[in-house]
Parts: sequence; structure tokens; C-alpha cells
Amino acid sequence: MALAAPRIGNAQAAGPIRIGEINSYTAQPAFLQPYRNAWTLAQEQVNAAGGINGRPIETVFRDDAGRPEDAVRLAGELVNAEKVSLLAGGFLSNVGLALGDFANQNKKLFVASEPLTDALVWARGNRYTFRLRASTYMQSAMLVEEAAKLPAKRWATVAPNYEYGQSAVRWFKELLTKARPDVSFVAEQFPALGRIDAGATVQALAAANPEAIFNVTFGADLTNSSARAAPAGCSSAAASSPC
Repeated sequence: MALAAPRIGNAQAAGPIRIGEINSYTAQPAFLQPYRNAWTLAQEQVNAAGGINGRPIETVFRDDAGRPEDAVRLAGELVNAEKVSLLAGGFLSNVGLALGDFANQNKKLFVASEPLTDALVWARGNRYTFRLRASTYMQSAMLVEEAAKLPAKRWATVAPNYEYGQSAVRWFKELLTKARPDVSFVAEQFPALGRIDAGATVQALAAANPEAIFNVTFGADLTNSSARAAPAGCSSAAASSPC
């Protein structure tokens, strides 16, 4: 954002720099309320110090409720009606990809704050989209480094059935197999995001008798699956940072 600010300042008349921030506030409040509080604090501090090139920052917040189609609609409103200088946000990876496509089609800068999918800047990357976090490849590679040290040879996976979960599992399986050719993956579960049937999921994994589980669920799904797994004597290596 700081690098883009001079171009924004030169391209528009003097006045506030308006940022359109789109996120899944009602769908993921435990993650995103602290995020929004921190954003507001940072904006207050920047403005108190004189803003960027003498221009204050204003943020127009919108809630996509975790739906890509709503995120794209809101992006259009922010660009066309609110006249924002750039877009930011995106929590879920599928939402981030939709906003990245919008940014490319409309030639509007998009700073992705949360999405982890590699496709955001690789397969579907474009000159208008920038990520602030690590990718699913980086996350999986970090976890594989530790997982490869475990004696476990029979692995199972559980992940939410959307871009982030699918990508994380794909990379974990590929990288762990390279690091430990003696391992095998004996089961996988892809429950719907936010609607995990924890009992059925844990039973399906336990039936395959794995020695370790790669768990990519998060939020309420992670809480529910972990609570069910503990009495069954299961342990897991969790990817603790979505999305």
C-alpha cells in the first residue's frame, strides 16, 4: 500500500485516500473482529501522523459473508459508487480469487490480506493483485519439515472442501511423500466449510486406522473435530492459520 500511495496521490485530486475493504465479518467473526480493530487503530495512527503524502486514509468496510459472488458485487459498488482508490481484504481463498479476477478485469489494485491459495499470485495471478501473507505451499512445506520427523507412516487428512483446504492437502501430500517415500495416505475427508459433521468425519478417519492426521480445519470446525477426536485417541498435525 505504501508503494502504491504515490501513484494514487498523483492520479487523483487532493483529498482522502479511500480504501474499499471487503471481508467475511459475519462468517468469521472470531478472526475478523480483531483484524478490523487493528486496521482501525493503524488508520488512526497514520492519520494522526499526517496521513500519506499529507492525505488522510478513509476505509469503507463491506461484509461479503464468505460468499465470492457477494464480494464481487460489493467490489463493484466500492469502485463505482464509493470511488475507492484500491481494494483490500478477502479472508477465504475462494473469495480472494474472485476479488483478484475483479481487480484484473477492472484494472484496480487489490491488496489481499488473508487468502493463502497459491493461485492468487501464480496460476491466476495478475499485475493488480498483491498478497500480504504466506501461501498454502509455504505453510505446507513448513509443516512437512516437522511431520517428516515423526515415526508415523500412515496418514489421513481432513480439510474444508474449498480452495484453501484442497490446495493445502495437495501440497502436504506431495511434499511429505517426497520427504518420506515410506509414508502412505490412507484416508481423506473434505467436509463443507462451517458445516462439519464431526462425529461422522472422525469415525471415517478412525476406520482407516491412521497413525497421524493432517488437519486443515479451522474455527468452529476445528473445535468440533478436535473435541470428537480426543476421546477416540486421535492426534493431529494442524495447519493452524487459514484461509
